[in-house]
Amino acid sequence: MLGTIVNTGTIIVGSILGALLHQGIKEQYRTVLYNGLGLASLAIGLNATITHLPKSQYPILFIVSIALGGVVGTALDLDGRFCRLVDRQSRLNKGGNLSKGLSTAILLYCIGPLSMLGPVISALKGDHTFLFTNATLDLVSSVVFASTYGIGMVLAAPVLFCWQGLFYLISCISSTAISDALMAELLIVGGLLITGSGLSLLDIKNVKTLNLLPSLLVPVLWFLVKSLF
Repeated sequence: MLGTIVNTGTIIVGSILGALLHQGIKEQYRTVLYNGLGLASLAIGLNATITHLPKSQYPILFIVSIALGGVVGTALDLDGRFCRLVDRQSRLNKGGNLSKGLSTAILLYCIGPLSMLGPVISALKGDHTFLFTNATLDLVSSVVFASTYGIGMVLAAPVLFCWQGLFYLISCISSTAISDALMAELLIVGGLLITGSGLSLLDIKNVKTLNLLPSLLVPVLWFLVKSLF
């Protein structure tokens, strides 16, 4: 868990540093940062999806995952509930739009090859290289996010810890539970979610990415059912 602890710590430190910068940034510069974060999200999301599509054993699984996950998430109103919960915390939301920034940051921090493969390799081989590299990237990203959205971005840290901790725990229990095939499907779907966040940040389309979050469960359930037969 050393790598995950370090990764979580860098987000906390980066968020604090970014929050200190947040107070002195003028509105026009915040707009530039919004656009920059949106473009970065598009690039990272599309890269994850396109890179792993050739590795997919079930080319239509990601389409089914997005469709089913979107229906479930919309029925549960995950995006609306999250926004109301976060934006209600006025002390953390002085800069506004914290829910949008927080949802994007959580996806960027959690849904990526380094963040998802890192805990697995750490558990199986004791190698923290992936997570240390991810921690460096997240340090920079968290400074940018917090300088735009404020100190509330620190809330992404415990989410990352739980997310990576889950992968670490599962890998410790069973070294074959998270296969390369399953990881590829998760990264394809996750890349699309990050892309959706980028479109929202750029005000091109309000994708309501959190309503699509259950899509990540569909590949897991598919591989679980498949393993039983």
